[in-house]
Amino acid sequence: MTESPNSPSERPEEPASELAAAAEPHDPTGMDLARQIAAQVGAASKGVRRRPGKRKKRPEGVQSSGAHPDDRDPQLLGPALKGLMRQQGWDTQVNVHLLLANWPALVGTVNAEHSRPEKYDDEVLTIRAESTTWATQLRLFAPQLVARLNDELGQGTVRRVQVLGPDAPSWKHGRRSVRGRGPRDTYG
Repeated sequence: MTESPNSPSERPEEPASELAAAAEPHDPTGMDLARQIAAQVGAASKGVRRRPGKRKKRPEGVQSSGAHPDDRDPQLLGPALKGLMRQQGWDTQVNVHLLLANWPALVGTVNAEHSRPEKYDDEVLTIRAESTTWATQLRLFAPQLVARLNDELGQGTVRRVQVLGPDAPSWKHGRRSVRGRGPRDTYG
């Protein structure tokens, strides 16, 4: 009697675990597979001894941030800029320029139309007037302006107000400029 090639007696014998796995339903979560892998890894590492690692020492003075807020934590932009201005010594300059940005409220609208603040340097505020008449008017107003600025910014911030007249055009430029002092009686 001849047996067909597909008969059960000719099949190679399969291990029992593979047959059992084929008979069990498929686990879609994969937890069984994960448990098997973890067991194999654990069994493979049982004979391995680990050496205790060297702990890295922190350099002296370096601290890690703790549970409470400190300077190393992220800061809001406003307080960070104020701290930077204070640290660099810019706070007086910034406060003066912020106050001078509101020039009409400081000197009045009429005076503000005919003058502008030019610079603040070494506790001296320099103002440029539109004409010599307005420069004279602002020179008379200078002591009150110094007092008002010091009230707003703190005593000693502004010691003096220097008022300059209008800028005169230069006669030293162009093809037809004259050597020497130039015209005399133009602005007299």
